[in-house]
Amino acid sequence: MKTHSIKFNFVMNALLTISSVIFPIITFPYISRVLGVSGSGNVAAAISTISYFTMFASLGVPTYGIRACAKVRDDKEKLSQTVQELVIINAVTTAIIYLVFFISLAVVPKFNAQKELLIVVSISILLNTMGIQWLYNALEQYSYITICSLTFKFLGMVLMFAMIHSPDDYLKYGVISALSSYGSGILNFINMRKYVSLKKTGMYDFKRHFKPLFTFFFMSAATSIYLNLDMVMLWLMKTDWDTGIYNAAIKIKTVLVNLVTSLGTVLLPRMSFYIEKGEKEAFRHTVTKAFRFVLVAASGLMVYFMIFAKESILILSGKDFLPAVVPMQLLMTTLLLIGLSNTTGMQILTPMGQEDKVLKSIIAGAIVDFVLNLFLIPRYASSGAAFATVMAELIVVVVQFVYLKDILRGLIKDINFGKITVALACAACAALVFQHMTSFPALVTMIIAVVIFFGIYGGLLLLMREPLAIEILNMGLNILRRKK
Repeated sequence: MKTHSIKFNFVMNALLTISSVIFPIITFPYISRVLGVSGSGNVAAAISTISYFTMFASLGVPTYGIRACAKVRDDKEKLSQTVQELVIINAVTTAIIYLVFFISLAVVPKFNAQKELLIVVSISILLNTMGIQWLYNALEQYSYITICSLTFKFLGMVLMFAMIHSPDDYLKYGVISALSSYGSGILNFINMRKYVSLKKTGMYDFKRHFKPLFTFFFMSAATSIYLNLDMVMLWLMKTDWDTGIYNAAIKIKTVLVNLVTSLGTVLLPRMSFYIEKGEKEAFRHTVTKAFRFVLVAASGLMVYFMIFAKESILILSGKDFLPAVVPMQLLMTTLLLIGLSNTTGMQILTPMGQEDKVLKSIIAGAIVDFVLNLFLIPRYASSGAAFATVMAELIVVVVQFVYLKDILRGLIKDINFGKITVALACAACAALVFQHMTSFPALVTMIIAVVIFFGIYGGLLLLMREPLAIEILNMGLNILRRKK
């Protein structure tokens, strides 16, 4: 089986991530204006609610499956048995969760009131289970993953413009959202035979998976609490309008987080492989590069979108969503926090088999998030939910840094924070001056500001010889040379 370089895999995953940026930019302005604040908020709340059922159905397989399969990817027989065992476990949990879901529709009044919407969105539970994307991640088949995902995203975009024309079409939007996000799971399941055999070759050993699966499940559960609980609690404690406002801020934050954490998806199977083979120096070098990427990329995006939050909301959602500006500015700090915790948790602790420490950090964050949401949402609505999320992410980072203090001490020496800070400060000052002086429409303002901000930011990093900036420049020059 051909395994591509990390650079190739990153490029493929970057294309996938960029598509996650471009498609919402194209569709969300249309959807938010057609469905309105309440309609878009209603669907967002339903998607967040179903995510809890999806999480229980997954039982930690999406993350554990990557590590388990990556370790045996060179042995087709062991890989096939591992995949078969995990698929069977996942099928059983999915059937149980669907039973619980339909009981919930009958006994929970808020669920019953939105029964039709929740049912159509619940197709994502089945498609997520069928998708077995953890197998393709473990085998580093990122070109396949990217092509499939882009195909369904494009199909979803076409269907949105073709079928959604009024606020009454929110059910159609729910179905299309589920299909565009998880529809590739159908192809994944069919294509699985290319990589593994589905014939039973020996006795199944389900027991060996239970302990790590439950650990990863609790990690996923705790993460989901502070990723989705804010939206669900807003839905339950406030109004559809408040949920819609918060959804506008969350949409932008989610797109940017995907961009920042895109490298982590690529590195998890490779890091697990390095640990299994005892290649410590390769492990250390890759982690350092990941930290540089997060600090450079997340810091730049965080500051830029804090400054131009109003313009972002106007472009993507319209003036009716302007109350989302403050929640969005608060949420932008999570770009850096999530980027750091993704590196320490998913790229260091998890490949080292210390996912129990990741779980403890996530539980700490989830508790903080729940308590703060409980007190802040009634008074501050979406801004309170955003602040609670920031505090939860901060707690996760702090706890993981404490666990890794000895390892990080050596890695941090290789990163020059001063260069990044100086470049960031100069770029921010120039952007603020431009914003204060300009009277252009929001879209024109942001386009010019991108050139100013990232031109100064990237230019100064190159002048100061920041390693990641130099490497990116060299990659670009090499591509140009090949074309010639």
